[in-house]
Amino acid sequence: MTGGETQQAIAIVLIITAPGKEQFVFEALDELSSVSEKYLLFGEYDIFAKLVCGDYGELSNTVVSKIRSIQGVEATKTLTAAP
Repeated sequence: MTGGETQQAIAIVLIITAPGKEQFVFEALDELSSVSEKYLLFGEYDIFAKLVCGDYGELSNTVVSKIRSIQGVEATKTLTAAP
């Protein structure tokens, strides 16, 4: 990478939803262009979402201001990929 280039920020976001809100949250993720993959899960977490963002600022904004504000999201765990 040379000066001036930015590296994409890639992360996995594990989402816990309120009971019965899994499908609503899953479908709401379609509105976010940075969500490149998503899966409904069984177990401790309800949804797996892979984010690909232009930079870490965009990633932070997407998780904090967009995903966490979806009605039915109770908690998130973000795992960022090593650059």
